[in-house]
Amino acid sequence: MSTDTPTRRTRSRERRGRSFALTFLAVVGALAVLGICGAAASVLQGPRVTSVEVDPEAAVAASGSRLIVTTTQALQEVDPSQVTVEPATPFAVDTSGRSVGVRFTLPLWDDTEYTVTFRDVRGTAAGPAATFEHSFRTPPEEVFLLQRGEASDTIFRTDLTGEHAEPVFTHEHIEDYRATNEHLVMSVRTEDDEPQLIVTDHDGLNERTLPLPGDGFITNLQSADRGDLIGYTFSAADLGTEGGLESALFTASLKDSEADAAPQPIEVEGADPRVAEFRFVPDTDSILLLSFDGSLLLAAPDGQATSLGIANGIDGIARGSSHAIVDRAEGVVVIDLTDGTEEPLVTPDTVLGPASSILPLATGGTARSSAVLTPEGLPTGITSVDRVADDGVTRALTSVSSSDGLLQTCVSPSERHLAVLVAPDAVDNPYDTYLLPLPQRVETHVFDMTSDDPEGADELVALAGSSISWCQVPPQ
Repeated sequence: MSTDTPTRRTRSRERRGRSFALTFLAVVGALAVLGICGAAASVLQGPRVTSVEVDPEAAVAASGSRLIVTTTQALQEVDPSQVTVEPATPFAVDTSGRSVGVRFTLPLWDDTEYTVTFRDVRGTAAGPAATFEHSFRTPPEEVFLLQRGEASDTIFRTDLTGEHAEPVFTHEHIEDYRATNEHLVMSVRTEDDEPQLIVTDHDGLNERTLPLPGDGFITNLQSADRGDLIGYTFSAADLGTEGGLESALFTASLKDSEADAAPQPIEVEGADPRVAEFRFVPDTDSILLLSFDGSLLLAAPDGQATSLGIANGIDGIARGSSHAIVDRAEGVVVIDLTDGTEEPLVTPDTVLGPASSILPLATGGTARSSAVLTPEGLPTGITSVDRVADDGVTRALTSVSSSDGLLQTCVSPSERHLAVLVAPDAVDNPYDTYLLPLPQRVETHVFDMTSDDPEGADELVALAGSSISWCQVPPQ
């Protein structure tokens, strides 16, 4: 039989309880001391990097990508002067809590190693400054091209060597296509001569069709820089004297979650509903459109619009820019779409002939295709492609011989490369019978616009096919 009395057992429990409490308090106190020491040590060491987030593939494809650095401490505001990016590219800096981010305002060069350095970064608590850097490499450039054939048409994906081309989509009749960051969208005609917009991923998989306004004709297929958004003009097949849709502007999302959404009409109250030309305005939800009556309008998706006067044509809007190049009766002007102000297009310091196209560049200036004239002012049949800087300094990029035809010029998102679409032997190279006709033989020549060769840009490759995915609009 146990000899413990209730009183003795109670005292024993009390002693064990006091011992546990003292031990617990000692452990908590030790942990608190360690935490305080650790926090103090962290403050004394300055901010340290815990993680870095960056998507090199997205950084090449579009402007606005970010590199985000998270540290061990809440940070004081980091000024852009404390950050360098090599190779140099425009950027913005924002600080939030323990993170500091760099936003690349233009797409980055492909196949290039970038290093971002942060200097004299301080925490909000007392402590020394820290310097840290992160390097990453962007992937090589990949592009898509359209090749039309006798029996079927194909979209190919290739690098800039042209040696690794692979078919990703084939159809009996591809009128046009566009590539977004995540999707391809093809404007095709079916066996019954009906229109379809087919969407796939970049591998040509997960095919689906988009709803259309009806049976008719799709023209002016374009894509926005971001957001998986496309636009097109649509005319009804039964258009006649009684009316119907004619060159009506629609937008549509390519996002999988909005696959069944009806196309969104862009209608400006009181304006001619027929749209001759349009361009997506980068980094906004607005569209610059030119109606059949010559009205130039900056339109929102809900149909609200700002009038920008009368124009003959829209040459373009550079990626990441709010400046549109517009052809007016009195000459070509540059319009700031943020406030509607305008100024004449810069005059080149070298005499160029009449321009057939003017391509605005986000990195400054324009790429202009111009007729080469004799000293007497007569056409030679040769077309020159030149870069004209904002101060008028002109540099020859390439030229197209009198026997060939220049169809279109486009630049890569980073504006490192220039693509020139050429119809060789133009006289003996007939056009096909598509709604968007193209010569039977076309070549896309790719040049390095960053080369310093005074004779012109270095040609990298000539690819068989048209409509390289850098182009935001169809060949005109």
